[in-house]
Amino acid sequence: MAMEITQVLLSAQSPDGKIRSSAEEVLKQLQEQNLPCFLLSLSAELSNDQKPPESRRLAGIILKNSLDAKDSAKKEELSQRWVNIEPSVKAQIKESLLKTLGSSVGEARHTSSQVIAKIASIEIPRMEWLEVIAQLLSNMSQQGPPALKQATLETLGYVCEEISPQDLEQDQVNAILTAVAHGMTQTSQNSEVRLAAVRALYNALDFAQTNFENEMERNFIMKVVCETAVSNELEIRKAAFECLVSISSMYYEVLEPYMETLFTLTANAVKADEEPVALQAIEFWSSICDEEIQIQEEYDGAETASSGSLHSHFVEKALLLLVPMLLETLLKQEEDQDQDDETWNLSMAGGTCLGLVAKTVGDAIVPLVMPFVEGNITKSDWHCREAATFAFGSILEGPSVEKLAPLVHAGLEFLLNAMKDQNCHVKDTTAWTLGRIFEVLHSPPVTHSVITAASFPRIMSVLLESIKDAPNVSLKVCGAIYFLAHGYEDAGPESSILTPFLGEVISALLLTADRSDTGNSRLRASAYETLNEIVRSSRIPETANILCQLLQEIMKRLGQTMEIQVFSSDDREKQGDLQALLCGVLQVLVQKLSACDETRFIIQQAADGMMVLFLKVFACRSSTVHEEAMLAIGALAYATGPEFAKYMPEFYKYLDMGLQNFEEYQVCSISVGVVGDICRALDDKILPFCDGIMTHLLKDLSNSMLHRSVKPPIFSCFGDIALAIGEHFEKYLPYAMPMLQGASELCSRLETADEDMIDYGNQLRHGIFEAYSGILQGFKSSKAELMMPYGGHLLQFIEAVFRDKNRDEGVTKAAVAVMGDLADTLGPNTKILFKDCTFHIDFLGECFQSDNDQLKETATWTQGMLGRVVS
Repeated sequence: MAMEITQVLLSAQSPDGKIRSSAEEVLKQLQEQNLPCFLLSLSAELSNDQKPPESRRLAGIILKNSLDAKDSAKKEELSQRWVNIEPSVKAQIKESLLKTLGSSVGEARHTSSQVIAKIASIEIPRMEWLEVIAQLLSNMSQQGPPALKQATLETLGYVCEEISPQDLEQDQVNAILTAVAHGMTQTSQNSEVRLAAVRALYNALDFAQTNFENEMERNFIMKVVCETAVSNELEIRKAAFECLVSISSMYYEVLEPYMETLFTLTANAVKADEEPVALQAIEFWSSICDEEIQIQEEYDGAETASSGSLHSHFVEKALLLLVPMLLETLLKQEEDQDQDDETWNLSMAGGTCLGLVAKTVGDAIVPLVMPFVEGNITKSDWHCREAATFAFGSILEGPSVEKLAPLVHAGLEFLLNAMKDQNCHVKDTTAWTLGRIFEVLHSPPVTHSVITAASFPRIMSVLLESIKDAPNVSLKVCGAIYFLAHGYEDAGPESSILTPFLGEVISALLLTADRSDTGNSRLRASAYETLNEIVRSSRIPETANILCQLLQEIMKRLGQTMEIQVFSSDDREKQGDLQALLCGVLQVLVQKLSACDETRFIIQQAADGMMVLFLKVFACRSSTVHEEAMLAIGALAYATGPEFAKYMPEFYKYLDMGLQNFEEYQVCSISVGVVGDICRALDDKILPFCDGIMTHLLKDLSNSMLHRSVKPPIFSCFGDIALAIGEHFEKYLPYAMPMLQGASELCSRLETADEDMIDYGNQLRHGIFEAYSGILQGFKSSKAELMMPYGGHLLQFIEAVFRDKNRDEGVTKAAVAVMGDLADTLGPNTKILFKDCTFHIDFLGECFQSDNDQLKETATWTQGMLGRVVS
């Protein structure tokens, strides 16, 4: 029986805080005391046109939030609560919602559409409420009001968005598509009905696989969409082009007969239609490029019979018309586009698409773009100069180095001079283009490297001057310096070219990070990230003194952040962001200076001071800082080795907090990684802290609310702990081994049709094998017999992984390594385990056929271990 809740819903929106809080508490109690009655009351409120719009709106929101949540564990819990409600009550709620679709109030119809779809997403996969599609379609066949048809189409679209194609029968899909097409084509329909129909088609396209395989049905769908793309109403045209973008991605292989029409449609939209439609028309070609790039990558350029049948070369065939169309869009800049990070306009979309075309066709794009560059680069109108520079920067990825290098060599000095252009847009795009050149074409070992010892000082001089320019230009200059330095990261002696400029570059970046003339925090972040890359690329030990000074400066800056006065959550966030950036720089400095014997002492001397700062940062209790400080401490533990033990008593309480922070799972994941770093640094000195650490790790594994990505690293961490404390791991075996065995059984039940689940399965297997390897090696010198009872299960798991075609190379290597560890630890006892076992011979044989030298090396070692004890 529904309750009267109108007044409570209105009170929950009162400007008076006391009234509002009291009403919210009442709603919460009603929900907890009798959920079925509460949901029924909400649906009755939503469906009643006599009720105030405000109470209906809140009723709809609460109803929707009672069925769905962003967090997957919470969503599952809410779904289960709905499933457990009495069927007769659910039927009344659904009847109210379907009735609401005919309401005269648009907001109530819209909310009801969403709630119906949420219920359908729970029930249809369970083979319940299958009649909802027919119930909705009946609204389309009767001569009902346009509002009912609009709401019905909207609901059908939401239902298709919420469920999977396999949840519907083909005749249901056919009926939905028929109703949608009817809604799109009836000129007598009002525009809201037609718009809802187009949007519903967008969500239903995923279900139309069979229909697109049938030529007659496909022709009809394409005809309807193409006709709708020239509708009089802007929103309808935009929605139709969104459908075409989706079709280009889902059904690329059947588009050949329609491409001439589609080119005409998109070209007309780009040239003459309003920007929202033109942007979708460009997106259509970006999507086609994405498909063709993916085909080329999958077949690695090999023109096989199967790749030939998949690859229709639409971009190549349209190139002579497509490129000029895109180049024209580059001239349609907006005056303030560089000031807003969120700006997306025709010029940007056209440049992005041009870049994808370059990746798709390679060298063929260069002669089509260069005349535009040369014809506009010196014009007096800044729009022309900026467009020319943007065009050049956009085509740098795709064509060969041989094709581009002469052009870059010829134009580099021109671009460097353009950093003094009178127009800020031109300087911004020029700095971006220089960054692109350094990112794509700068690698010292390459014969055609665009940067030489002769040109480097001039480049550096321009960049150091331009970094002082307007904030948006400075941001792009930071990017250019980043990629310039990155090219020398693995260059060996050649990185010495940076050394004479190191002090000046570091000073410039620190000044940039301190700029007060911008409200954009991206510039500061970019300056510090570029500083990190400069450190990574610098040559040790010749730059040791400069890096030592930088270490002191960053420590001083981090200390100063503790003195920032915090009056609001915004202040706290800004303080946390700055601390995170500074901790990030310290992490890179620790890694760089500790990697060389001659400079490790610098870190050892500064370790006490750094640790004091990190502990102060933890005291701020900001999760972003927590992550960065944790990572820096992991690096410090590695650098200081056994000496790190003196910091553990004070640091452990923060590590303890990190391991329990399952709500901010990245913090938890990083804390798990730091445990591994500390284990490698301290070995058995970590023993006093292991009870607490293992307790938290085991709790984390059992916690259904913890993000699944943290669980594989936890298993790896078991291995790190076991390796560090050796025989002392015995006390944890009764708890750790059932977890490992349970996880290995879970691997065989994971969904194999889902790419994400396949990746997760590989991560999980890798973590399990690393755990077993660490535990086996930890017990090798004493108490090896403890692992004998678990050997059979481990071997079964290895065999299951061997037979799984979805395993990646990392899992293969870990599985083969753990077989070797099993033989190495258990010695002659291994023979009993392998008594009726032959799969390992094929497994090792497969590894010997691999191109991966590390895998072959591991397989050879394992073969040797097995040979000693099994033969």
